[in-house]
Amino acid sequence: MLTRTDAPFAAAAVHPDRPHAAVIGAGFGGMAAAIRLAARGYRVSLFEKTEQPGGRAAVFRQDGYSFDAGPTIVTAPFMFEELWTLCGREMADDVTLKALDPFYEIRFDDGHVFSASGDAERMRAEVEKLSPRDVAGYERYLEDSRKNYDYGFEKLGFQSFDKLSIMARALPKLIGLRADRSVYGHAASRIKDPRLRIALSFHPLFIGGNPLRVTSVYSLIAHLERAWGVHFAMGGTTSLVAGLVKLMESRNVDLRLNAEVDEIVVKDGRARGLRLASGETVEADVVVSNGCSAWTYAKMTPGSARKRWTDKRLAKSHYSMGLFVWYFGTDKRYEDVAHHSIVLGPRYAPLIGDIFDRKVLADDLSIYLYRPTATDPSLAPPGGDAFYALSPVPHLGGGIDWAAQADAYRAKIQARLEETVLPGLGGHIVTQKVQTPADFGSRLNSYLGSAFGLEPRLLQSAWFRPHNRSEDVKGLYLVGAGTHPGAGLPGVLTSARILDDLVPHAAAVA
Repeated sequence: MLTRTDAPFAAAAVHPDRPHAAVIGAGFGGMAAAIRLAARGYRVSLFEKTEQPGGRAAVFRQDGYSFDAGPTIVTAPFMFEELWTLCGREMADDVTLKALDPFYEIRFDDGHVFSASGDAERMRAEVEKLSPRDVAGYERYLEDSRKNYDYGFEKLGFQSFDKLSIMARALPKLIGLRADRSVYGHAASRIKDPRLRIALSFHPLFIGGNPLRVTSVYSLIAHLERAWGVHFAMGGTTSLVAGLVKLMESRNVDLRLNAEVDEIVVKDGRARGLRLASGETVEADVVVSNGCSAWTYAKMTPGSARKRWTDKRLAKSHYSMGLFVWYFGTDKRYEDVAHHSIVLGPRYAPLIGDIFDRKVLADDLSIYLYRPTATDPSLAPPGGDAFYALSPVPHLGGGIDWAAQADAYRAKIQARLEETVLPGLGGHIVTQKVQTPADFGSRLNSYLGSAFGLEPRLLQSAWFRPHNRSEDVKGLYLVGAGTHPGAGLPGVLTSARILDDLVPHAAAVA
């Protein structure tokens, strides 16, 4: 059951003899970890800083509109279904997933639109419409994507990588897959048309990666979409959160809201519990952090306990971009706008360089536009639409003053949408809210306000990424976007599944 932060330890009273696992952060990774640990015999407490579960997938309601705050694209639904199976339940009893067709539409600056779907013939036709000479290269790219999926997702994705020998064994295959190339570079080796190169390589931006730098292994995302589809949870992503809360209740997980963790208590090199911002100390046999991995080490783990993830190393690491998100509701429905749209600006590579490397707020922008009311009109009042417009921007390391810049940047997004897919938008907005990298930093405890933690470049992936089993502190484990395998719903759910191989069964700890 849900408890207040000052409520008694409900789970402790129910199962006082079981080893205790304390989980930090009620995002998808933390909730999945809590469910899996409870299924393996632990008494589990889950501590969430904010007033509701979900983390980046929280929801807010305003003036009759319902807005998903974060992740909106559901792929690999079997990863969720596993959690329901662990609890002896059927996911379909709690959550209704609807397959989207098309997956998304990409609008290029020249006005051409590329509609992505799971239909092989329609996709060939889309490619041929843009560039007939690239159909054969597109087929080869799909085969490359499948190979990367088979190895990168099915094999490496579920591997812990907490030993260098595991990385060494993987290297020959990664070399054969040309992991040294970027996703964009690999697409360019198969495709001539610059627009089609973008359409096949932009996906790493969904997990905080620079397509011009992220290893080509991440081209697996294209196959992941094709194999499993792109889905929407009716009622919004928050319906998945509500379903997971039900599973936690069925396993007597104690979910404590408004319970910020200040420190992981370490004694003799082992995590022994947590100290909350309220001053309360909670003892635990196992600690799992679903928080930003850099924040977990820099802000919550004593410096004296860290040898690998020191403040100096964390400061020198590379972090994903930030996000500017504008949520707005209209009193008009835009029936021609897809559920997911990507509105590209005039520049691609130079804009990405501004965001990731130069860390400056560019004059132009690209936008991911989310219109869930295309599929579920109940998320807005009758006759209205709920949207969010997301624009990648530099993280806080760029020194942008968002208090001063937010209004102007929001207006720039509005102007771009009005001239492309939402004509007359300004006359129909009835409610709105913005979220900047500064909000990611203050509300979500995200290091530098980065939306996805460490950037998934080659030397910050797999063994080079903070491990699922902490290298520095015994009894401390990491899940979520900042550890292996990385961001995105499949990634964070997989990180929780990896714990099954790392955390001893409760019987072995008791």
